[in-house]
Amino acid sequence: MFEWTQAFADWLIFQVFELAPESNLGHALNFFVYDTIKILVLLFLIIFLMGIINIYFPIERLKNYLHRKKLYGLEYLLASTFGAITPFCSCSSVPLFIGFVQGGIPLGVTFSFLITSPLVNEIAIALFLGMFGWKATLIYAGSGILLGTFGGWLLGKLKLEHLLTDWVQKILANAEAKESDFEESKQTFLQRIPEISRNAWDLVKGILLYVIIGIGIGTAMHGYVPENFFAEYLGSGAWWTVPLAVILAVPMYANAAGIVPVIQVFVAKGVPLGTAIAFMMATVGLSIPEGTLLKKVMIWKLIAIFFGVVTMFIIFSGFLFNILL
Repeated sequence: MFEWTQAFADWLIFQVFELAPESNLGHALNFFVYDTIKILVLLFLIIFLMGIINIYFPIERLKNYLHRKKLYGLEYLLASTFGAITPFCSCSSVPLFIGFVQGGIPLGVTFSFLITSPLVNEIAIALFLGMFGWKATLIYAGSGILLGTFGGWLLGKLKLEHLLTDWVQKILANAEAKESDFEESKQTFLQRIPEISRNAWDLVKGILLYVIIGIGIGTAMHGYVPENFFAEYLGSGAWWTVPLAVILAVPMYANAAGIVPVIQVFVAKGVPLGTAIAFMMATVGLSIPEGTLLKKVMIWKLIAIFFGVVTMFIIFSGFLFNILL
């Protein structure tokens, strides 16, 4: 889907600016151009799609449906599974998170998607299967989905909606205020497209600065922090290496498919597989760039709670992996 974006980034950085692909600067800037365009396109398309959905299935109707239907927690598992089949990194998942919140999806269910989406995807599973075998792959994929399911459920039980930013609260208020207008309007779908597009672009502009800052931080980490730095401190197998792996991974930024080969290097250098998987999960599921983007939709307290819950689950998973693998 985004091959054209990579081709453009390669042309701009390696041909126009004539930077060497193997250089840290060339690699980092190529990553920055590619990821910025990809996330902005995703952000616009997803918000545009949610705008269409809101017209024909408005917020209050969706909320009433979810409250009326007793799914007994199945909604968290479904959201987590949906996250597992979407090939997005943590920053790419944030636009979907915004769209879900705007669309009236309960916050806990939305968190289930946000947790799992960067952790597990079909490309990472294929790579994992080839490098580590079916047992490690099943444990990795299953634990990622369960982590999202229980993490979202726990966050949902905490009733954290009041910790969304004023920007999100205004979006929700405006969406609910417009609901009756949309239902009473005689406009056709094609006549509504310009307004939906304007609303989507307004939302993109509102988060643009956070996107640039977040990807910029991730670019620096992606291009200049060598994997040898981490392998050196995580190879002892001591109990404290699992939480240390999670702490060291947070400043990093990569998607699951991109980090799997690095994990293979870790394991080859003596890092226990469970510790390496915990590092991978923290890298793709908890990152400073993701936190920067989330600052537009959550106040710091909610970001800290989200990161804290996911960190706790990942550390627990790392210990469990080291026992089972």
